[in-house]
Amino acid sequence: MTEMLIRGADCVLTMDAERQEIAGGDVLIRDGAVVAVGQGLQTGGEVIEAKGCVVTPGLANTHHHLYQTLTRAVPGGQDALLFGWLKTLYPIWSRFGPQEMFTSAQIGLAELALSGCTLTSDHLYLFPNGARLDDTIAAAAEVGLRFHPTRGAMSIGESAGGLPPDSLVEREEAILNDCIRVIDAFHDPRPGAMVRVGVAPCSPFSVSRELMRDAALLARDKGVMLHTHLAENDEDIAYSLSQFGCRPGQYAEDLGWTGADVWHAHCVKLDGAEIDLFARSHTGVAHCPCSNCRLGSGIAPVRRMRDAGVKVGLGVDGSASNDAGNLVAEARQAMLLQRVANGADAMSAREALEIATLGGARVLGRDDCGSLAPGKRADLAIWDVSGIESAGSWDPAALLLAGPTRVRDLIVEGRHVVRDGRIVTFDLGRAIETQNRLARALIG
Repeated sequence: MTEMLIRGADCVLTMDAERQEIAGGDVLIRDGAVVAVGQGLQTGGEVIEAKGCVVTPGLANTHHHLYQTLTRAVPGGQDALLFGWLKTLYPIWSRFGPQEMFTSAQIGLAELALSGCTLTSDHLYLFPNGARLDDTIAAAAEVGLRFHPTRGAMSIGESAGGLPPDSLVEREEAILNDCIRVIDAFHDPRPGAMVRVGVAPCSPFSVSRELMRDAALLARDKGVMLHTHLAENDEDIAYSLSQFGCRPGQYAEDLGWTGADVWHAHCVKLDGAEIDLFARSHTGVAHCPCSNCRLGSGIAPVRRMRDAGVKVGLGVDGSASNDAGNLVAEARQAMLLQRVANGADAMSAREALEIATLGGARVLGRDDCGSLAPGKRADLAIWDVSGIESAGSWDPAALLLAGPTRVRDLIVEGRHVVRDGRIVTFDLGRAIETQNRLARALIG
């Protein structure tokens, strides 16, 4: 039995059913789970002093492309809309292999960890030169984050009217067979799982309707979740109308892509009927505010979604379209954009943090994560609010208004991933050196 006590935090933001905020709060952890949250708790195990800190549940990232961490700020793509940006990056990504996938995932996961993230999905939809989903799963095991990789795919290349080059697409039979392989090898449906696998054809403009339908059937046969991009910008809507004769929401519904086991990335351009459809069907949304700003896609109607009852989480999206992977900064951006669109009272700092924690866990189907309460997994972030970012703050728990964007400590399944602001699970400095060497080789 292993036990740990987080002791004496200025505030513990539990995100439990009552949204308790406990001043002078403690969190007792045993064998990877939370056993008590309160004041004056005792332990015979390790004690982590949290005076001057705020403790939150670990943040959940619902959409990422970890491989893109190797292609930040690429010239030619810095000022492009979505389709032009993809056209710039596809030829570069076609030169990746297993080493690029592994190292880029390492760096992306470490960046997420330092920003308070304990649970992340990943959408990997291209597999050049022998790269496999296994490469990113290995990276997550080394870093120590709870991981929900999705086996993505592209099957319609340029010669068939699609967007990606033919060199990056796969045969649909091979795609489905590899989905079965990775699910059988890695998916763990049990509570407390460190790895769950999803099925994730890339987008309506890079795969066939048949693959979308077959992927949904396969995922439900295997009991795993479904993920894709949807309604990201005006180009996306125009493509759906011209190619399918319907809006993205109807396209998704017709092919079995709505339900509690489905979440869609972006959804910037959903209309009222589509929002109602997602609410009725319990379909989730990964909101990616920084990427949507960077690519000029627009402001997603998150306030309307939340008010309608749609499950919403946050995603940093790929680091080639963000170009960062800081999840707590993403939460602040989400809050600010809803205020820009709907007024200063449209979203509070606490609601945005709830979306980043409990909201993301719900989107990913993880009712064992996202809050600090007895029986939940011991995934939490400790934020030092004694520094300059919070100096003069009247409400240290309002982290997204006046708080740090880097954790002091991050604990996943009761184990330290970050301690005193440093990654402790692997040699981050060496990984950064490798990352920069690989980037230089791609540039050259």
